Amino acid sequence: MKHPIHLNALRAFEASARHQSFSAAAEELNVTPAAVGQLVRTLEEWLDTPLFHRMKSGKVRLILTEAAEKGLPDIQAGFDRLAFGLERLKESTVSGILTVAVSPAFAAKWLLPRLNRFQERCPDTDVRLDTSLKPVDFAVQGIDVGVRYGRGDWPGLTSEKLMEEEVYPVCSPAFLQQHNGFNHPNDLLHETFIHDLSLDTFTGFPTWREWLHRAGVTQKPTAHSIQINNSAAVLQSTMDGRGIALARSVMVRDDLTAGRLIRLFPNIQFNSPLAYYVVYRPELTELSKMKAFKHWLFSEIEKSGEL
Repeated sequence: MKHPIHLNALRAFEASARHQSFSAAAEELNVTPAAVGQLVRTLEEWLDTPLFHRMKSGKVRLILTEAAEKGLPDIQAGFDRLAFGLERLKESTVSGILTVAVSPAFAAKWLLPRLNRFQERCPDTDVRLDTSLKPVDFAVQGIDVGVRYGRGDWPGLTSEKLMEEEVYPVCSPAFLQQHNGFNHPNDLLHETFIHDLSLDTFTGFPTWREWLHRAGVTQKPTAHSIQINNSAAVLQSTMDGRGIALARSVMVRDDLTAGRLIRLFPNIQFNSPLAYYVVYRPELTELSKMKAFKHWLFSEIEKSGEL
């Protein structure tokens, strides 16, 4: 069967449905609201059915009709496949731009110090980092691969466990010397604890209270605490001697090796129930540059013994 191709009209419809507004869709598509409205009307005329209930007032001006609600998921999936097809057309080897989504802290404390080795292995691939504390939509944002922290279950994404980690208290060498060392976990109760608020959204991440309980401490801390919503900033404050942080072994490994931080009570082990996963859309499984990056990640971890 031959059907008229209304690709621009479909794009206008999809964007309008997502934003519930012709104006917002027009801003995304870089055209006028009138042009978006006309494209949608053209599609409605061809289909001989309305796609939106147009509201004259209120915050939401466009409401999908029943027919539009049924067709929208397949249209959105179709645009995702088109984007993937274009990516395939652009790719012949592992060359091109690889977009990688990671948290700001993981980028700063683990990925960036090692990234030159990937670029040496794949000199024709440029890496574009997308750093955010919030999960992003891989299809909408054009993300090829990412590293996420959690339990390994993210809808619409394939995940492979990358590495696990411990949590333990750390402080700066100067801080440790100033306090003449700590002989027992109870000695920490009068010190300033630095809390990482960026981990509050991760259900199950060990807290200071849980670590102290594991260490056999029953009393509550008596000093003031510092609360920071960035893991890298938590470690920097600790290196500056502001207090003691409950560190994640993956994030703190290089700082421990370099002597910028000291692990306290190494005989007390506390494994996090969460882990790092490499994640990607299932349709990109065979994308050469993504596969090359994924293999490099695992080789780095195996080499460092972090598996």
